[in-house]
Amino acid sequence: MTQRLSRRDFAFASVAALAAPALIRSARADEPLRLRCSLDTAPSHLRNVSMKDYLGKVEAASNGKIKTELFESGQLYPDLEVGKALIQGQLEMAAPGSWTITGIVSDADCFQLPALYGQPIELIHKVIDGKAGQYLNGQIQQKLRSHVIGPYLDLGFQNWYSSNKPIASLADLKGMKIRNSGGAGQAWRARFLGAIPNTTAWPNVPLALSQGTFDGLVSSNESLVSAKLWDSGVKYSLQDRQFVAEYIPMTSQVFWDKLSPDLQKMMTDIWAQNIPTYRTNMAAAQTKARGTLEEHGVKMADPTPEQSAAERKKMMVEQDQLAKDIKVDPEMVKLIMAEVGSGS
Repeated sequence: MTQRLSRRDFAFASVAALAAPALIRSARADEPLRLRCSLDTAPSHLRNVSMKDYLGKVEAASNGKIKTELFESGQLYPDLEVGKALIQGQLEMAAPGSWTITGIVSDADCFQLPALYGQPIELIHKVIDGKAGQYLNGQIQQKLRSHVIGPYLDLGFQNWYSSNKPIASLADLKGMKIRNSGGAGQAWRARFLGAIPNTTAWPNVPLALSQGTFDGLVSSNESLVSAKLWDSGVKYSLQDRQFVAEYIPMTSQVFWDKLSPDLQKMMTDIWAQNIPTYRTNMAAAQTKARGTLEEHGVKMADPTPEQSAAERKKMMVEQDQLAKDIKVDPEMVKLIMAEVGSGS
């Protein structure tokens, strides 16, 4: 025989049913926010080392409110695809190279402007940490729907490397076929110097170089050491510091908006406190890599500041047209020139 519910039992059941959704919401609110960071470089790369350190500090400081996960070696996305993943909210964090997002944020190609050619790192930091960097961050927020958490992480200066022909000056590049990592700005510089631009994916560079597919390449000292390109024939380098490759740390706006103001401040402050050390470590790695290249017989040529200034002056004649071609906004050019000075 079915026992009839008393009015009191019915009242308790009704209250429980009404309270259940609130209890579920409360339980979910107590769950930590998941923060997945995607990198396509290997665990030994200093970008990975820096981001791993940062994520660990964030998780510890959040007191259980944020659970971080680092996915390396392109396990989730290659850098060329993290922009789309951030836009769609499929990923919480990344630190892509500026050159990998130029297809969506064309102003990120500003590092190729002649005004920045051969400039000291202190000036580059003044530009990217100042109003020009803030303007680029605004473009990233608008077009990638992402929040830049702070100053960029330097990969390092990019230089010229050659397999057979000595390169002591930019004039020596004339007629050479030079590989770059992509982008209209790098191709323009090669053509400006009378060289022939070539874009080859990094994993294919050692074999292509050894087979003579191109005569030289644009890259960094540490990248060459990581691939042991002396085994593929690299013998010479012109260390002209033609541009600084930068990694831009960002979270999806969807994730950022889920954070309380206190957690947003915590993430911002931890990055600001640690970026000087991260930048110092990256610069030291490039210096150490240069020594390794020299130990393996790579002959280095270093332009003087006066020589770099003279070459920069020649390139500046085409800056306005180049900016139009690579779709860098006139406002971005204006902000950069305000920092650099028109006499560069």
